Amino acid sequence: YTDWAWTSFVVFSISQSTMLVVGAIYYMLFTGVPGTATYYATIMTIYTWVAKGAWFALGYPYDFIVVPVWIPSAMLLDLTYWATRRNKHAAIIVGGSLVGLSLPIFNMINLLLVKDPLEMAFKYPRPTLPPYMTPIEPQVGKFYNSPVALGSGAGAVLSVPIAALGAKLNTW
Repeated sequence: YTDWAWTSFVVFSISQSTMLVVGAIYYMLFTGVPGTATYYATIMTIYTWVAKGAWFALGYPYDFIVVPVWIPSAMLLDLTYWATRRNKHAAIIVGGSLVGLSLPIFNMINLLLVKDPLEMAFKYPRPTLPPYMTPIEPQVGKFYNSPVALGSGAGAVLSVPIAALGAKLNTW
């Protein structure tokens, strides 16, 4: 569980930082409106609160969904955009670096406040797929020694030089 938690923390930190920075910088550069990253972060936070409420209504504990901390990092991005006086490269490099460094720290502190992650993992395991959705194992190598497979494979390989030879002969 700890490996899974660490991996998901790293993947989510990278993806959420990128999502926030790319979306906000794109919007700010094309509209010139600062404060957009904080607006994005607030919307994402509210969406996650709604998801947390939905899971809680289904009977899961309050700690089952952890709301990521986007807003402070977004405020740093907006301050950077304001401070760089519309220097696009500085806004992207400095603002992106600040978000990339601060968002994982804020979320690590947030995750440390979860009551008992191990109990959560064992009490609420990931659901298994129903039988009709269970993937069928591929039949790899089943016809390895089949003469039909050998002939079709050889035909596929030889068809390219034969077609090239035919095209060459046709030009004479």
